[in-house]
Amino acid sequence: MTTERRLRIARLFAFIRVKSYNGDVRDLIVDALKGYGADYIEIHFEESQATNIAYRGERLEEISRARNSGGNIRALVQGSWGFVSFNRLDGLRDKVALALEEARLASREPFKLFPTGPVVDAVIPRLKQDATTIPLATKKGLLDSYNDIMLSSPKIQSTRINYRDARRQRIFANSEGSYIEQAKADLNLRFTAIAREDNEVQQAGLSLGSNGEFSAVEGLHEKAREIARRAAALLAAPQVKGGEYTVILDPVLAGVFAHEAFGHLSESDFVYQNENLRQIMVLGKRFGGKQLNIIDDPTIPHLRGSYKYDDEGTPTRKTYLIREGILEGRLHSRETAAKMGERATGNARAINYLFSPIVRMSNTFIEPDSASFEEMLGGIEEGVYVKDWYGGTTSLEMFTFSAGEAYMIRHGELAELLRPVVLTGNVFTTLQNIDAVGNDLEMNQGGGCGKGGQSPLPVSNGSPHIRIRHCVIGGR
Repeated sequence: MTTERRLRIARLFAFIRVKSYNGDVRDLIVDALKGYGADYIEIHFEESQATNIAYRGERLEEISRARNSGGNIRALVQGSWGFVSFNRLDGLRDKVALALEEARLASREPFKLFPTGPVVDAVIPRLKQDATTIPLATKKGLLDSYNDIMLSSPKIQSTRINYRDARRQRIFANSEGSYIEQAKADLNLRFTAIAREDNEVQQAGLSLGSNGEFSAVEGLHEKAREIARRAAALLAAPQVKGGEYTVILDPVLAGVFAHEAFGHLSESDFVYQNENLRQIMVLGKRFGGKQLNIIDDPTIPHLRGSYKYDDEGTPTRKTYLIREGILEGRLHSRETAAKMGERATGNARAINYLFSPIVRMSNTFIEPDSASFEEMLGGIEEGVYVKDWYGGTTSLEMFTFSAGEAYMIRHGELAELLRPVVLTGNVFTTLQNIDAVGNDLEMNQGGGCGKGGQSPLPVSNGSPHIRIRHCVIGGR
């Protein structure tokens, strides 16, 4: 072992600050994996710390710092999983035995996990300004200034601010010989300004985040003013007439579309369990034009959804979900890859030690093409430009999204501001109707992903501007 590697591991254990009764953590975990008649066993242990700050108008609703630690064991016996979570490392072999007993109680069709070689590694993020090291008073003072700006703006009745930073240190070991230590930091911030005049209420917001760099939330004073101005301007904005339009989506909303409407359909546990979806999501099937490429890639540096190994110890890789309009791949855990006869992609993730890993996205985005925003506008006689988002729902291939900001397009130029609009449709029809993909990729790092009761998982999504023909817009 090199001196540099010894130092990296020493720094990890210095952060965790945990010692077992019989030696260090590594020896305890590795020893607990030995001597069982199981098909497969894995042990997770983690320590985390988090800061949460929340405002509702002038009221500071929450300001807290917390630490937590715990772990879990998954054991596979004859096609059935046993799962045990814990808060202390003592009695670890007894906990492994309990997980094995749980697995043996259920009888299913046996399967083999997708094979991956053993990995021994330590991964430490290198941040210029780690948010978890910034004093709580500094964080509060900065958020106070943003809140004061929004509240002092004309017609702003109330505000919402939610800030969170966290750092999680994880140990993963399995019966195949892997032992991986990973640290990961995260930061997320959401502003909302709420304007009111008579009986009219409108809001505008901003979501952003980072891989733990505090600089991402500094210097946002002008953005706070702009959010407040936009919320007030929406009070007088007209509502679009409902119908079919040619629509341009900005990178934020297009990225959300790629994640919510299509990305979840590419999570293979969902596909494997749904016969109708298996018949739709057939590899090699055309879903769009040659300009359409959708990717999930956890290997991109410095994004919230990036990581080197997933929570099964599988090395990550770039996965084309759609390449030149053709369905080329999907996201897998070791179990789903084995059951579907495909390759594990490193997308098994758990939000914390209380949950088993499930198939999740990482950084999901539409790859840029060659069109400029001006070229997209130039081809539209009457349409709608939509930006940002407030929320939405998906049900298999059907989606409904609420855009946070919208403008009419007339004769190839942006026109008046509109009230927020709702986009709805069939994702597969919509993908076919994308006729232009921009050259201006942007990655959105705000928010988080929810699935299977695990939320909010840090992810990123993004896109260039995209143009969609025959998109249904709800309005008056």
